[in-house]
Amino acid sequence: MHLDVHDGRITAFGMLLEAHAGLVAVVGRELEAATELSIGWFEILIRLARSPGQRLRMSELASQAALSTSGLTRLVDRMEEAKLISRAACSSDRRGAFAVLTHAGLAALEAALPAHLDSLERHMVAPLGAEGVERLTAMLEVLRDHAGGCPRSVGDR
Repeated sequence: MHLDVHDGRITAFGMLLEAHAGLVAVVGRELEAATELSIGWFEILIRLARSPGQRLRMSELASQAALSTSGLTRLVDRMEEAKLISRAACSSDRRGAFAVLTHAGLAALEAALPAHLDSLERHMVAPLGAEGVERLTAMLEVLRDHAGGCPRSVGDR
């Protein structure tokens, strides 16, 4: 059996991983320098802001953010201490809880958005062009949905 380590499928997957890691690193560094929000905190805030009632069940938020339940719990604990989000009990499931965006969390998100959009403009739009970003978004949506990834977020295409 001959192994083809240069198979284009392997290369494409590797490039996806490398692009993701590179973008998260540079955009995350710039976001944190400009706002003192980590990319992880920003992602939680933006997902809550785009959700109905600016709240999500903890399990759904964990799925969307690609975090384990315990990883999300630790993150939410720190964000709750910073008064950016709060927890609310789920009336239909005593074991369930919602993460809820607070006024302070919304204000932090609004303050961070211009710097984040500027970073995305420089690191995604400039190299790909607006049409390229639209195509990339559509392709990533297909891959996410086919892989059975997180449910479609509010605001997704």
